Amino acid sequence: MPYRSPGAPKGAKSFLAGQPIRYYRPKGSAAVRHLIDEGFQAFNAARLGEACRIYSDKMLSKQHDTTIALTIAGAMTPAGLGGCVISLMARGLIDFIISTGANLYHDLHYALNFTLRRGSPFVDDRVLYREGVIRIYDVLFPAQVLLDTDTFIRDFLVKSGMEGPVSSADLHEALGRHLLKVRPGCASYSMVAAAARFGVPIYTSSPGDSSIGMNVAYHELINRSTLQVDPNQDVNEVCAIIRAAEKNGCVILGGGSPKNFYLQGQPTLWEVYGILKGGNDYFIQITTDSVVWGGLSGATPAEAVSWGKVNPGVLPDTAVAYCDSTIAFPLFCEYAVGHKNGKRQRKALLGQRAQLVAELEKEARREIKKKAKRNG
Repeated sequence: MPYRSPGAPKGAKSFLAGQPIRYYRPKGSAAVRHLIDEGFQAFNAARLGEACRIYSDKMLSKQHDTTIALTIAGAMTPAGLGGCVISLMARGLIDFIISTGANLYHDLHYALNFTLRRGSPFVDDRVLYREGVIRIYDVLFPAQVLLDTDTFIRDFLVKSGMEGPVSSADLHEALGRHLLKVRPGCASYSMVAAAARFGVPIYTSSPGDSSIGMNVAYHELINRSTLQVDPNQDVNEVCAIIRAAEKNGCVILGGGSPKNFYLQGQPTLWEVYGILKGGNDYFIQITTDSVVWGGLSGATPAEAVSWGKVNPGVLPDTAVAYCDSTIAFPLFCEYAVGHKNGKRQRKALLGQRAQLVAELEKEARREIKKKAKRNG
């Protein structure tokens, strides 16, 4: 396999000559819906069709009032798929997000008007390193983009004045509002900014595992800040949102830590707090990981039933499509946006978290008293 794709021009500067990657915004294509309903008839094409119909016909139905989580793993924002997420948030089609920190960090490049470019994966990375070019498979951009984004985050942390333990949703809301202030209009091309505008909480399941977390650590070490992302607050907020929902459903891109962080909410309620919610009513996953390797990313909704993560009575309302998310998710979003249920009233959960956590605590304490009374 050659380092350089056949016919590619020589010279490191040519690596950044590709077209800019823009956030793709679905328009609700009738042709795509026709393709999925009529042409995707078997194998994983049919599974993707099932996922589209479960989401659009059932999860988005006003009759069912489902609180919908989107979990994001893999390099989705560098590939331009943040625009799909923005469209879903704007139309009220997702209610909260759990993402890798990396997706949120790379989303900031778009908010700051930095350019990521289409390229080739068949390049000599030693040359890229010497020339200061970063590669995410076939996405290429100058290393200076990282340095400038880091500078922006550190400046935000100082100006925010945030101290003490906060949830990751608090941090991302503050960052999103800062973006809206210093980059007016950026909600159309920043997932983090759009979430702050539309009242959608964004959590990250591993806050130290991204450049945002790296800069928070710098802020503590160098500026003696007490700001910390408190995972306990995240766990309780997600559990409180799940507990309060009439029905719960998820759309899982990839798998990994964001998938588990969301799905563990149901076991946390029954196993730890003694509150029986009954498991998710809908489960959709787009993944390339197979169940046979035993990893969480490939675990099926049927297996999740044993943990109380999925309601055992609703397995027909689950679908797993074994596809690349960068292919399947835009099709999924086109289908949903063009559907009759393609717009809902936004739940704006961002501003309800304190109340929902208070209600969770109240019920948990009632369960503790009931257990103590039973044990006499």
